[in-house]
Amino acid sequence: MSTVENEPPRLYAAREPIFPRRVQGKFRNLKWVLMAITLGIYYITPWIRWDRGPGLPDQAVLVDLANRRFFFFWIEIWPHEFYFVAGLLIMAGLGLFLFTSALGRVWCGYACPQTVWTDLYILVERWVEGDRNARIRLYEQPWTARKARLRITKWTLWLLIGLLTGGAWVFYFADAPTLLKDLVTGQAHAVAYMTIAIMTATTFFFGGFAREQICIYACPWPRIQGAMMDEDTLTVAYREWRGEPRGKIRKGEPTKSDVPPGAKGDCIDCYACVNVCPMGIDIRDGQQLECITCALCIDACDEIMDKIGKPRGLIDYMALKDERAEKVGHEGASLWRHVLRPRTLLYFTLWGAIGVGLIVALFLRSPYDLNVSPIRSPLFVTMSDGSIRNTYELRLRNKQGEAKRFAVGAGDAAGAPIEGLSVSLEGGQGAVEVAQDATFEQRVYLTVRPDAALAEAGQTEITMWIEDEASGRRAAVDTVFHGRGR
Repeated sequence: MSTVENEPPRLYAAREPIFPRRVQGKFRNLKWVLMAITLGIYYITPWIRWDRGPGLPDQAVLVDLANRRFFFFWIEIWPHEFYFVAGLLIMAGLGLFLFTSALGRVWCGYACPQTVWTDLYILVERWVEGDRNARIRLYEQPWTARKARLRITKWTLWLLIGLLTGGAWVFYFADAPTLLKDLVTGQAHAVAYMTIAIMTATTFFFGGFAREQICIYACPWPRIQGAMMDEDTLTVAYREWRGEPRGKIRKGEPTKSDVPPGAKGDCIDCYACVNVCPMGIDIRDGQQLECITCALCIDACDEIMDKIGKPRGLIDYMALKDERAEKVGHEGASLWRHVLRPRTLLYFTLWGAIGVGLIVALFLRSPYDLNVSPIRSPLFVTMSDGSIRNTYELRLRNKQGEAKRFAVGAGDAAGAPIEGLSVSLEGGQGAVEVAQDATFEQRVYLTVRPDAALAEAGQTEITMWIEDEASGRRAAVDTVFHGRGR
């Protein structure tokens, strides 16, 4: 047995450069539109202004780490409301499951950041070095002044895109105009420069050199997608029954798509589908882990079919179930029967339920947050007149854009007044005033007369509340009162 036969299987193959050819068609146009939209959202969003009033940032989308808040247009999320972010992440995951079960790796092919930036880098590469054949010749020729000039130009443009990418990222975490001025004048924090440098380097390397390697080796999604897809999932596929046997066709020669059909298939083995593939695979070999279903091979094949006078759709979005039906002469199921089936409807129902729940929670949340903690050492204090006093630590957060004054009260578990119970605040003030978007801590004393039932009891459940003196709106929490009883 030879040495080669004894070698273990290789888990990693050295990268071979891929030079995708330019192609035109509906899927390529769709990718251009989505690229413009996604890049526009990413680069422009930090510069959108949103007036929230005095003392609050005017940036529409801002992750304010210093004050531990997240602003999204009119929505303000506080740290204790992280369940909103968790809900959005769950919705994103279910959305991926939904689209993958219906249309395969449509996320990877059209909206994944790695795909979008790689498309942008390939576009720049094509502008500088030419289309596929010109880039191959340039790659294979020895280094010359022209080759060095073209490479330096391309790499410079790539670095500029990476710099803009890293710069846009840090603008989400600080006021964009102010941070830009600080960056240019050298007054920004070192963390900002480090973040931009890391983002620039990773964008430059991932989009310019790693490209399909990230999708094949670094991303886990190609290995997960198998569990999300079934025989009803629409994905990019080759109609082997129609295309084989492939080979050159004379003009006017009948093939399998003609009536009556010929002996040859419609595929002329032109490799157009392979030459446009950003992953460098041959879709005619069947479903492969590397395929991101970008559908550029569909555009390339349709263009060839138009030139040789054959029907489009040799490579198309189709389901495995349809392929089997077509082989025996039946028509495949309609698009809606593939998309609207129990599995996708379940994903959509879960996705929609979480979305509705988040919207309801957003509108029902209180503009105040109240937390009351009893001081347990000691549980109670007996005053000189025999009355019983409990001490509490009140923590109040005012999430509104203006200062508010609150009265503090207490009652039984149902909120009704308790006979003999009085409320006093440390310092003798009658109410607490909390600044806008601020948290205020105050010690509160509850005292009951010595002859009151609450003083004779052991532990009694009560309710404490704060009331906005301007609007009368209340926020309440349950706590306990400790009396003399055991």
